[in-house]
Amino acid sequence: MEKTDKIYVAGHTGLVGSAILRRLQKDGYRNIIVRPRSELDLTDQKAVNDFFSTEKPDFVFLAAARVGGIVANSTYPAEFIYTNLMIGTNIIHAAYKNGVKKLLNLASSCIYPKDAPQPMKEEFLLEGSLEKTSEAYSVAKIAAVKLCHYYNIQYGTDFLTLMPPNQYGIGDNFNMQTAHFLPMLVRRFHLAKLLNQGDFDGLKKDVSTNKLGWDIDNEIDFSNNASLIAACAKVGAFADKITVWGDGSVYRELMNSDDLADACLYVMNNKTAADIGEFVNICAGGDIQMRKLLELIQEIVGFKGSIEYDTTKPNGVFRKLLDDTKSKQLGWQCNRDLKDGISDFYHWYLSSQKKDF
Repeated sequence: MEKTDKIYVAGHTGLVGSAILRRLQKDGYRNIIVRPRSELDLTDQKAVNDFFSTEKPDFVFLAAARVGGIVANSTYPAEFIYTNLMIGTNIIHAAYKNGVKKLLNLASSCIYPKDAPQPMKEEFLLEGSLEKTSEAYSVAKIAAVKLCHYYNIQYGTDFLTLMPPNQYGIGDNFNMQTAHFLPMLVRRFHLAKLLNQGDFDGLKKDVSTNKLGWDIDNEIDFSNNASLIAACAKVGAFADKITVWGDGSVYRELMNSDDLADACLYVMNNKTAADIGEFVNICAGGDIQMRKLLELIQEIVGFKGSIEYDTTKPNGVFRKLLDDTKSKQLGWQCNRDLKDGISDFYHWYLSSQKKDF
């Protein structure tokens, strides 16, 4: 990519899209196109086609998606499959129709089979059944991977797909109804710490800055500490403990969104679809058991209580560690330490809250 090339970042307000946008701006790219959802509905095929035919971007980063954790995926499966199918289909087809030089599509490690051998190699895709709690989202993301692949075969496009693990970072979502598991856990520990310390001013600041979700926010009386305590209890945060789904036995791989943005620009500038193949894993090179992750977050946040496991709730996939052999062969590797990454993430969360309540 040249500094003057027209570059469209789809999903620029999201976790990964905003990281890509920051990196492009930092590296001096001067012709970046973005559109908020209020101006461009990516599920509207005509609107997307009109946008591409008018703007004629040279390069596209497809980071737009409807995302969420187990709760959100289980609650809104129809919205997850429809929205993500439409976003992927509309953007990929419009990119082909309007002569985009290169498109980079972002998939998700949850699209691998739930019982895939570990670590998961690229060839394991569609070799088994999907995890039911995220099946709707996974099917839509698989469709986008295949669209890019088959457009490359039939039309000679240069559409690349990267497969990252769970992401966290600046701009993350901390709504306890829709967040991914890491920001949800970080916030749960933080709320419990505030309760443990009796810091109700800090609690009011936190809850007024970020939604808790469902109908909880509408029920909170900020003049009544008991109301705040009850709201925190509904999201698993108590003065003496936090509660989490499952038994803590599962493993998860985590990657900072700024590291993924670095990988995206590296691949876009140095590789083609011929180099990548159908898709390639881009990962941090290791995972961590949930129990150890919870203990790590607890240490970073400074919560003095206990962790209670609700074994009546699902664990999700037991393990989904990505094989990083091919990504290393491409010449890119992640070097960020997980503890440092989560610590920086927590301190960013604190700094993003309202200064006064």
